[in-house]
Amino acid sequence: MRVVVLDYGSGNLRSAQRALERAGADTVVTANLDAAAQADGLVVPGVGAYAACMAGLTELGGGPVIANRVAEARPVLGICVGMQIMFERGDEHGVRTDGLGLLPGAVTQLPTRRLPHMGWNTVTAPVGAGIGEGERCYFVHSYAASDVAALTAAGAQVATARHEDAVFVAAARLGALTVTQFHPEKSADAGAALLRAWVGGLGR
Repeated sequence: MRVVVLDYGSGNLRSAQRALERAGADTVVTANLDAAAQADGLVVPGVGAYAACMAGLTELGGGPVIANRVAEARPVLGICVGMQIMFERGDEHGVRTDGLGLLPGAVTQLPTRRLPHMGWNTVTAPVGAGIGEGERCYFVHSYAASDVAALTAAGAQVATARHEDAVFVAAARLGALTVTQFHPEKSADAGAALLRAWVGGLGR
């Protein structure tokens, strides 16, 4: 299966590429939108600020490609801030930025004392994508989506995690769109299993 890791100026591109190749995908990192549209699977990584990621994606013109793939039931995987921009908006440092609106809800700062939330944490429920109940995955973030009810009402499968007293969306799957707040490429066996399951589902 051919997988494109979209290069829009944000993300751990090469580590994601290597992890996908270990999962069995023929993987290329590119900003070419035709390649992104035609690939069997599209991966949207992301690190840093929500607004900066959206600005880079908008400058590239990648938003419509992602939205069209999801509308056509063609697989997309969003990772970390690449997950967050799939939601309706992000609120960071008093700035509200519109996202792609492919998932309901907003991304806001975790209401916790210790930030960022960094390290291994337990994911509380499966997403139907190769990770099981109680798996531990690797997170690095200060912002997250937390409206689990809106996602489930939309028909999504949702996995959650907890940092201090805050419960947030660790991963979700809605139609062709799979998203993870954690980094599967850094999550050892659990992350590798998720990527193998996602790659294995391409073309079905």
